[in-house]
Amino acid sequence: MKVTAIVGRNGSGKTLYVEKMRRQMASDRVRYIAFRDSYGVATDQAYYLQLRWNQHDIDAETPTTGDLLERAFLLSGPDSAKRRQWQKHLYQLFDLQPLMNKYVITLSSGELRKFQLAKTLLTQPAILIMDAPFIGLDSETRSQLRQLLRLLAEEQRLEIYLVLSSLYDVPDYVTDIISIDDISTDDGPGLSTENRNLILDLPHNSREYHAEEVVKMNHVSIRYGERTILKDLDWTIMNGQHWVLSGQNGSGKSTLLSLICADNPQGYACDISLFGHQRGSGESIWEIKRHIGYVSPEMHRSYHRDLPALRIVASGLKDTIGLYVQPTPEEREQCLWWMRIFGIEHLVDRSFLRMSSGEQRLVLVTRAFVKDPALLILDEPLHGLDDYNRHLVKDVINTFCQRPNKTLIFVSHYKEEQPACIDHELILGNQMEKRLEIV
Repeated sequence: MKVTAIVGRNGSGKTLYVEKMRRQMASDRVRYIAFRDSYGVATDQAYYLQLRWNQHDIDAETPTTGDLLERAFLLSGPDSAKRRQWQKHLYQLFDLQPLMNKYVITLSSGELRKFQLAKTLLTQPAILIMDAPFIGLDSETRSQLRQLLRLLAEEQRLEIYLVLSSLYDVPDYVTDIISIDDISTDDGPGLSTENRNLILDLPHNSREYHAEEVVKMNHVSIRYGERTILKDLDWTIMNGQHWVLSGQNGSGKSTLLSLICADNPQGYACDISLFGHQRGSGESIWEIKRHIGYVSPEMHRSYHRDLPALRIVASGLKDTIGLYVQPTPEEREQCLWWMRIFGIEHLVDRSFLRMSSGEQRLVLVTRAFVKDPALLILDEPLHGLDDYNRHLVKDVINTFCQRPNKTLIFVSHYKEEQPACIDHELILGNQMEKRLEIV
């Protein structure tokens, strides 16, 4: 059995190492699942942030998830009872049956990760390289994947390389570890006292709303064809509360957030109030977004233009995906201030597509904070970050939320990623549970 972990901090050169290693491998049965595969094909120029929830824009000829998996199966070898059994096993393992009639563009980041894994494993590779294999997966699926990889290595002699940013993610059955830099299990110093005080001393934002109820949803239901995503959901978020939103892959977390951010057209048919104003009462999408800082897997995928980091951060001031005008000197300084807080000022002129996945995520997280929003919505913000940067980002979130009139919705499949300020929880799924307080 050979399972190798390639570990290193964000920006340490793990991807470059893997690219060099792949060039040296002669086998045509080498398969590589990159970090960005979690969010779809990076070169899909037709993709835009709201497409997942605007399903009427999807071409009727577009193949479904089931079509694409079957195509991968047939192209990778002759049809046989043994291979069909393997296909059935994979579908059961990742619970793919409910996804078969969905379009790939509509899958959640976790569902998309399952699809990419199954599609790759159907080809029965000799060598499998996986970048950040466990991101976006709920706890049960992560456990299943760990067991599957071990079985593949032991029983089918599959040679596996796992590219990881944290030693905590290294499975116990790994046979070799390649360290790209001096990575350790030390979380690092986190946010400095000086920067913590700078955040706490930020001046009052005169544009903020001061509504007692930041979000109010009454009997909200979302359906796509025969599928019900959300049913009769009641949810009220009060000013200053800090919620964690959890649930298994495909439970509706990102759909729920899309309603708040006005990215989902079905939101205008629902009874939703934001900052005390009823949705659909005449406000524009930009008036809604002005007071919200947001990062998500869908947003990460939307940035496929190769812009410098400063302009990506500055796009948060305009609520656009990318910034196609130069920021003013005042806006530039505001962006640089937050980039220094997150320790990425050295990336100011580096283009987005030439950054590591972890560096990209830090830039997008900075974008969410740059306008000092009243409502901060962080959907899997720590994806792909090493332990040092996870600690730093959690410290920034906790400090930011100590200020008055700051409300948080935080999404993560990892309990240990939740910032200490969390005081409420909403769990989506078959047994939806709302915990009004977390002690």
